[in-house]
Parts: sequence; C-alpha cells; structure tokens
Amino acid sequence: MPYFSSHDGTTLHYQDWGSGKPVLFLAGGWLSSTSWELQMLPLTRAGLRCLSYDRRGHGKSDWVGHGYDYDSLADDLAAFLTHLDLRGVTVVAHSMAGGELIRYLTRHGNDRIARIALVSATAPYLAHAEDNPNGIPQPVFEAVNVARAADRPLWMEQNAQAFFATHLGNQVSSARIAWMVQKCMDCSLLAADEIMNTVYTADLRDELCAITLPTLVIHGDADASAPIELCGRVTKDLLADCVYKEYPATGHGIMITHAAQLNADLLEFIKA
Repeated sequence: MPYFSSHDGTTLHYQDWGSGKPVLFLAGGWLSSTSWELQMLPLTRAGLRCLSYDRRGHGKSDWVGHGYDYDSLADDLAAFLTHLDLRGVTVVAHSMAGGELIRYLTRHGNDRIARIALVSATAPYLAHAEDNPNGIPQPVFEAVNVARAADRPLWMEQNAQAFFATHLGNQVSSARIAWMVQKCMDCSLLAADEIMNTVYTADLRDELCAITLPTLVIHGDADASAPIELCGRVTKDLLADCVYKEYPATGHGIMITHAAQLNADLLEFIKA
C-alpha cells in the first residue's frame, strides 16, 4: 500500500493506477481518495495515469492534530507531486479541494500542472461580508458546526439526500449513500471541524483571478453544499478564461450521480 511523507513528516496514503498522461484527483472535505472510484477506473481504462491521495486526517492517512489550513494542505499537494516527480498533470479538485489547488498555484506555481478542473468547488469565498453579501452568515455556519459535532453520524445521514439532490430525481442506491456516509466518517472529528473553518474563512478571489492555466469549471445548479450563485458562477466570472459547464438538477455529489457525464467532460478537456 503506497504512502509518502509530506512536508512536516505526516504520512499520507495514495493510489496510483495506469500509465499515460497523469490525472490527479483531489477529494472533497471528509472524503478520501476512494470517492473518485467512478472516475479513476474509467479514465485509467482510457489510457490515463490516475492518482489520488487521502488528505491528512482522512482515510488511511495520519490523523494528525494540525495542518488543516490551506497553506499546509497546499504544501501536502506539493510534496505529493514532488514525491512522484509528476509533470504535465491535470488536477481535478472536488469541493474544498478547489481551495487547496488554488492555494497550491499561489504558493508553488504551475510548473508541474498542465490544466485544472474545479468540480463543485467551494471557492472562492463562502463567508458573508460587506463585499460578499450573498455569503453565509457566521451564526448560520456556527449552528451547522455545532449540530454536526453533536451527532456526526446522524447529521451525515440526514444530509445525504441533499448531497446527492435525490429530491430532484437523481438516482443513488441506499447502499451507495451508506457507503458515502461511512467515507465521511473515516475522517477525524478534528479534521472535519478544522477544514470547515478553513473553507468558510478563506477568501480566494484574488488568487482565482491570477490563474492562467486552462481551466474547466463544472457545477450543479442544485448544489446545497457549494451554492452555485456563491461558488460556480462567481468562479466562472473571476477566471480570465475557462470552460464552464452547469449541470441542471445536480447536487454536490456530482461524481456519483453524474459519473458518466463528468467522465466524458473530463476526457474531452484532458485530450483537447
């Protein structure tokens, strides 16, 4: 089982499948590298080298008590790319991993990266502020944190349907939902809490504007975790040039409910 040592000695688990052009999948908060299984296998079969790693505090990586800010997480990404000496990489980031990727480009440059895809990303800024009037008010954010910490399994179970937007007709088996809830539980409570604070407070608007790489932005218009009016559409407007795709009646769990469509869009983007 492959592992690597990150910048501060934290041991992180990763997956490395196939050969060809490298595609690195970054999982969303609370999820591990396994969340990308419906993408990694088909794209590996399509002749690509597909990689993913478990963020610190997640999955099979060390459940350490520090390093959940975007600077540290970006440095973990840099350590992984250096460990395997990856170049010409397409990086696909889901949810809060979009912030990791944006911060990586700010701190480490784009020498190793060929293109990026932001899938249901929480960027650029979630908190309510004078210059971000549509943001989430702090009392609302804190109330959700308290409810989640009080009974995390119950909170995950109650919010799973919204994650997949099943109320709009998206088909997900009960077994798959239970599996995803368990994957979210395979994350320390400290990591879950710290990461949400990082996501909520990070203002990535200026960093996003500075991106010059070819960028694909994919977002569901029924995303309850990263509302499209606050995230996907703002991201599209801030980027100098990007390919933007909006999936109708689609929630945050886009890599499950719309796996075939997402895979086709990723392959088209990678091969362009």
